[in-house]
Amino acid sequence: MSAALKYTLGRIGLFVAVLAALWLVDVDVFLKLILALAFSAALSFFLLRGWRDEMAHEMAEATERRKAEKKRLRDALAGEDEPPTTPPTPTDPQR
Repeated sequence: MSAALKYTLGRIGLFVAVLAALWLVDVDVFLKLILALAFSAALSFFLLRGWRDEMAHEMAEATERRKAEKKRLRDALAGEDEPPTTPPTPTDPQR
């Protein structure tokens, strides 16, 4: 499972857990949603640090791969990936 999916599911799970805990409190539903969002964000900062770092590492690797592929394609289009060719030596078939 990718780190981004794990992190996203973790964030959603934390939100649902905090919302379920707040459901017992007698306040407006909109306020419960706002509080659940704030508390789950704060909790995820500490509880999901490993998954967040793993996701950031995967994203950085993907960015580097895309940059390298882009450079390779640009070099190929510019003709810089071909080995330098020497001009053909003239051959005189009449000799």
